[in-house]
Amino acid sequence: MFRVTAGDAHRAVKSAGRALDVLEALAAAGGPRPLGELSRALGIPKSSLHALLRTLLARGWVETDDGGGRFALGLRALEVGAAYLGRDGATGLLGGVLDRLAARFAETAQLFRLDGGSVVLLARRESPHALRAYHPVGCRLPAHATAAGRALLAQRPDDAVDRLLSWPLPARTASTATGPAWLRAELAAVRERGWAAEAQECDPGLAAVAVAVPLRRPATEAIALCAPVARLGPQTRAQMAAALVEAAGRVGAGRWLLAGDSWPPFDGPNADSPLA
Repeated sequence: MFRVTAGDAHRAVKSAGRALDVLEALAAAGGPRPLGELSRALGIPKSSLHALLRTLLARGWVETDDGGGRFALGLRALEVGAAYLGRDGATGLLGGVLDRLAARFAETAQLFRLDGGSVVLLARRESPHALRAYHPVGCRLPAHATAAGRALLAQRPDDAVDRLLSWPLPARTASTATGPAWLRAELAAVRERGWAAEAQECDPGLAAVAVAVPLRRPATEAIALCAPVARLGPQTRAQMAAALVEAAGRVGAGRWLLAGDSWPPFDGPNADSPLA
């Protein structure tokens, strides 16, 4: 009979954890990384890391460059990520909502999910403008610095928010607000008005408006519109907020399923925009 000792179980769990650490490090790197850099970043001896990478290479989770000295995520990672999105109900349910928002405002529409103190981008519809907001699907952003994250944090009481976030909060840009008192006041304002916004706190030159979508309680998904700050003045922001609140309400009530349900026309740039 095959028996697993306590020591075997500990080693197996440690090995699995290290393999996941490698994959997460490669995902965060955004490009190939050499063995020595990975070893230092993860605190794993080169010999142990090399053995892990050989296994991951054989299974298609990791690829190497022509010289074999730099490592990056492989196609297997894409397959598993695509499988997650394929079975996820929110991306299919809200795809039409993103299409309508992007078409109405000609700006990037995004769907985020809260994961701990971060939000992860599940889907997007891009703006037709050459100058536009861009985040890759699967990217992870700090919840406190994003409109989508604030919309979702505001769905939770302050003590739950404190448990989700890691204090002190990191500043993603020079404009990111990080104070606990400020965040509590901002979330209270979001709860009162029903939508969240930020300008250049997540990415320089970009601003966003977002609302939580009531698919679950508390909500774990948010839809957002993101645009360059030059095209997102107060009047446009108010129009976007109203459209997002309306969209979330339709999803919650199921009215978006009704045939013939349509959006009011959008007349283009507002007077407060430099492009008007």
